[in-house]
Amino acid sequence: MNIIPVLSSKAKHPRRGGLIVLLGALSTFGPLTTDMYLPAMPKMADELHTGTLGIQLTLIAFVAFYALSQLVFGSVSDSFGRRGPLLVGLSIFTVGSVLCAVAPTVGLLVAARVIQAFGAGASAVISRAIVRDRFEGTEMTRFFSTLMLFTGAGPVLAPLLGAQLLRFSSWRSVFALLAVVGAVLTIAVATGLRESLPSERRRPPGFRAQFQTYGLLICDLEYVRYVLATSLMFSAMFAYITGSSFVLQEAFGLSPQQFSLVFGLNGFGLLLMGQINGRVVGRFADERTLMRLSLSIGAAGGLGVLVAAIFNLGLVVLLVSLFATVAVVGPVLAIGTSLAMADHGSNAGAAASLQGLVQFAIGGSAAAAMGAFGPGFLAMAIAVCSCALASLVVLLLRPARSSREDGRRSADVQRTEECAAL
Repeated sequence: MNIIPVLSSKAKHPRRGGLIVLLGALSTFGPLTTDMYLPAMPKMADELHTGTLGIQLTLIAFVAFYALSQLVFGSVSDSFGRRGPLLVGLSIFTVGSVLCAVAPTVGLLVAARVIQAFGAGASAVISRAIVRDRFEGTEMTRFFSTLMLFTGAGPVLAPLLGAQLLRFSSWRSVFALLAVVGAVLTIAVATGLRESLPSERRRPPGFRAQFQTYGLLICDLEYVRYVLATSLMFSAMFAYITGSSFVLQEAFGLSPQQFSLVFGLNGFGLLLMGQINGRVVGRFADERTLMRLSLSIGAAGGLGVLVAAIFNLGLVVLLVSLFATVAVVGPVLAIGTSLAMADHGSNAGAAASLQGLVQFAIGGSAAAAMGAFGPGFLAMAIAVCSCALASLVVLLLRPARSSREDGRRSADVQRTEECAAL
């Protein structure tokens, strides 16, 4: 539990706008590096003389090492500060992107993607840890909501940007652009980002200390509850992204342009709800109330998707239900991340990294389970509904009022410390 007070945002960083842009750019590395080259996959397969599976391995390898690298850099940043590990990660990402751009075979491309993913994970986890270092409470939730402008726009805009690049150049230009972005952000961090974790707040390095930190997190039932709730809601969106192309274009006959419009509309809903959340939280409702409301809307949307699939209710019911499910992901991620990390300022890097790992693990499992049943409407509906409902159930497992609201140490916190000491 964090007992060291966090300095006010005004004292820590007067140029808040610049910090939002920088951390927002860092937080988009995941969607940029996974979604921007999706339109180029067929051409990549032809040029590299491989099949669909070979190209898919470049995505699978990236996602796996992107999640694992967050565990490494999260703990390292808790011990050595945020700025140094972030610069190392950005340098690795830039080198990996260059290697992707010049890879002559699919095998070397997969290896380069592993290097790229390892560096990208650092930017994702450390950007969230920096927010926790600099903010707390409602202010932290508002800042995470603002970052949703970037993280939410990434999956929507990245494929469009990649498609435009392919009009004038080859697929290698996508990775060349990512290398340029990595180099620019490396310079920006080196020259414009101050260290947010002072030496007196850093945790001791070493594997034993890291295992104890993760034990502390796993034993914190409040942390686990919010991480699972946000990860399950994220997985509902992940299932939608995975299956929507086939369902909307094949089952309902939408053209690629119409599908892009629907996809973009849902992405806009996510961004809009994230910004509304930032305006409302702390003024008209507290974080926990908004979290319950958002997950209730998401669960209702998930049920709507399932009912539409079972009873063949048509496209309109499906689109409205999908919009309700996807739009609330913005406030859920912002509020859930803030509440999960509220008591872990001294190990914010590890807390952010474990959350990232769980999100991708559950999301990948949901997509894999959906794929096992084939790219059908019912399979997607079951995955979306199950994840959305499970997210709400997890949140409601414990009473809304907790020791964090009471402002005192509870039996839960004592059990957490006892567990971590084992």
